[in-house]
Amino acid sequence: MRTPANIARHPIHPMLVAIPIGLWIFSLICDLVYRFGSTNPNWQVVAWYTLVGGILGALVAAVPGFIDMLSLPWATKRIALIHMSINLTVVALYVVNAYIRNQVPETTEGQRPRFGG
Repeated sequence: MRTPANIARHPIHPMLVAIPIGLWIFSLICDLVYRFGSTNPNWQVVAWYTLVGGILGALVAAVPGFIDMLSLPWATKRIALIHMSINLTVVALYVVNAYIRNQVPETTEGQRPRFGG
């Protein structure tokens, strides 16, 4: 399928969506390692940064996806709108997750894993 947002006739949106997916999966893995194995607080830090990186990557991937959606016929555009709505809802949930993680009270080690301010 030809899309307006492409590089050398390859659509950009499918190339970019792998970034947030990979970062969010790695964030989950870091959380699981911290929860069930390691007591090193660096796992929490890495999980937070990969979570935020996934949010930024998803927003970057949404731009060519939106450009592609605008060129679709209505029958297909309806499906693309549903896809966009679901994914933006998921990104909003990850934003809430990042915000809550940033508001965490002091841990038992006496360190506050606060990021970005």
